[in-house]
Amino acid sequence: MPKQISSRSALILIVIAQFLGTSLWFAGNVAAQDFEVLLGTSGMISWITSAVQLGFITGTFLYAFGSIADRYSPSAVFFYSAVLAATFNILLIILPVGFVSVLGFRFLVGFFLAGIYPVGMKIASDYYEKGLGSALGFLVGALVFGTSFPFLIKALGAEYSWKIILFVTSGLSIIGGSLVGFFVPNGPFRKANSVFDLGLLPKLAKIKSLQGAALGYFGHMWELYTFWALLPFLLMDLRNETSIGAENSLWTFAIIAIGGVSCVVGGLISGKLGSEKVALYSLAGSGICGVLLIIFPEIPTSMILPFLLIWGVLVTADSPQFSTLVAQSVKAEYRGTALTMVNSIGFGLTIISIQFNQFMSNHFLPREFLGWLAIGPILGLLGYRYFRGFSPSKQ
Repeated sequence: MPKQISSRSALILIVIAQFLGTSLWFAGNVAAQDFEVLLGTSGMISWITSAVQLGFITGTFLYAFGSIADRYSPSAVFFYSAVLAATFNILLIILPVGFVSVLGFRFLVGFFLAGIYPVGMKIASDYYEKGLGSALGFLVGALVFGTSFPFLIKALGAEYSWKIILFVTSGLSIIGGSLVGFFVPNGPFRKANSVFDLGLLPKLAKIKSLQGAALGYFGHMWELYTFWALLPFLLMDLRNETSIGAENSLWTFAIIAIGGVSCVVGGLISGKLGSEKVALYSLAGSGICGVLLIIFPEIPTSMILPFLLIWGVLVTADSPQFSTLVAQSVKAEYRGTALTMVNSIGFGLTIISIQFNQFMSNHFLPREFLGWLAIGPILGLLGYRYFRGFSPSKQ
């Protein structure tokens, strides 16, 4: 077990590790067009994204059901999960490429990402009894940067083989896992829950404050990953282009990555205004962006990128604050389980959203249907108001 370190040092290491580990998330998406050529099929972007999401859902459910991050050292869980996720990512390079193998290995990458993203938040909550919103802002910001990173690799070296991208992201994940596993001990506010309680999840699900925070998070998740997954196609459509080249990959990176900045800034603001205000205003703003796309699908060329950058800012800033509200709604010994449970359901909704919008893409242009993602934020706000009360004027 590594020696005790300060909360600031721990957060820095977790943030770096989170970025490195979650670079695996969209690595397969960047290679989707290559897989379509190799396999002679189409629609791989939605299949690959859904496979990762389904793996993540399965992983988070089993991690939550077994209270893995609460019963065992979360730093060790993070390390082994990062190494295993990297291993299954790189097996796509080693073994023959097939439709089943691509989706199977991406599923397993998603499964072990369940030990990186929510477990990283659990570790941070063990170091920050106060200021958790700011800490998770940095942490989720790292996730967003990690998610966007494969698009940057493609944009800067469009001629790179997809195998190089998978190899690089696997190496980054192993490094990230090692940073936490070897240098970040259990936090001072960690309270281990060594007892396996079969009825824990139903008990947590009855907590009203947890229900409200979860419903807000679910509305956010309905929109987030579908927006990210179909963003290259929305860019291509709005700019009247016929292919996703290096420039659109660079803009995809920028629009996703700016959300990482907004997570950090939102986290810092939450220290003064409270997590609730940041979460609700960001969710509402993101929903407004979707409504604007419905009303004005013919966006002037000069406004396309500014509009999408603003949407990229708002679509992510609420994520760490809803996670903060989730963590604060339960006892310390149940935080890992609560965060993982809410993540599991939220990512389940992303699969439904992605597949539904992929179906819509067969009949409409992205500018004609992606605005309806606003349904998620609208329902999230209504759900939060019902269970927790809409009180942006109060902490």
